[in-house]
Amino acid sequence: MGGTEHLTVERVGATLVLTLNRPEAKNALSLPMLVGLYDGWLQADADDEVRSIVLTGAGGTFCAGMDLKALAGDGKLAGERYRDRMKADPDLHWKAMLRHHRPRKPVIAAVEGHCVAGGTEILQGTDIRVAGDSAVFGLFEVRRGLFPIGGSTVRLQRQIPRTHALEMLLTGRPYGAAEAMRIGLIGHVVPDGGALENALEIAGRINDCGPLAVEAIKASVYETAQMTEEDGLKAELERGWPIFATDDAKAGARAFAEKRAPVYRRS
Repeated sequence: MGGTEHLTVERVGATLVLTLNRPEAKNALSLPMLVGLYDGWLQADADDEVRSIVLTGAGGTFCAGMDLKALAGDGKLAGERYRDRMKADPDLHWKAMLRHHRPRKPVIAAVEGHCVAGGTEILQGTDIRVAGDSAVFGLFEVRRGLFPIGGSTVRLQRQIPRTHALEMLLTGRPYGAAEAMRIGLIGHVVPDGGALENALEIAGRINDCGPLAVEAIKASVYETAQMTEEDGLKAELERGWPIFATDDAKAGARAFAEKRAPVYRRS
């Protein structure tokens, strides 16, 4: 159901699972992968039956960052149609990496193995993050004289304490899963091989909730993040009050009173 040769798309219940699929290259980002990612975000938001998204990687690794050879248009790695898509939308790669695009549906990262450079940058665009014990994170660009231009100098300091953000950005050192959780980069550490299962469990709990409420809550969290408390509280009311008038809100209340699971219809 969609995808490209470097990215697979699968429905698991109400969750759309996007899998980076270049294990021989540690799932380094290629043109087909970026096009597939962006199309996956759009597919999830366009399908009312999809209530959450899980992003993961094949072959026991998440993403080792950009494949510069592939992005330069190596004929073996990028077909003409992918290059045409990138030419038609020069911003597509940033949208794919969640720098210039935010899906309405919650995005859960399921990380095994390496999640470094561009992998850590994509991670910052996800909402909930699960990693296996042996996962490795880091922004290695500075060690190569490069700049982590996928959004990390802006987003990382808003997601973890600035001292940790600056250390990660300025040293380019690797971080194990336990340390990444300690500084707040990820939320869960599970035994190796269990990240996807745990992410799907979290997705399942989200899927059981009212979809209009879920999407409004996510939108409110992000749009109020840089507001003053006063402005944020006003914006929260503008997002939140309409949810109480929905049929889904009434269905949730009835189900609670009748001690049964609610049936939500996005109305």
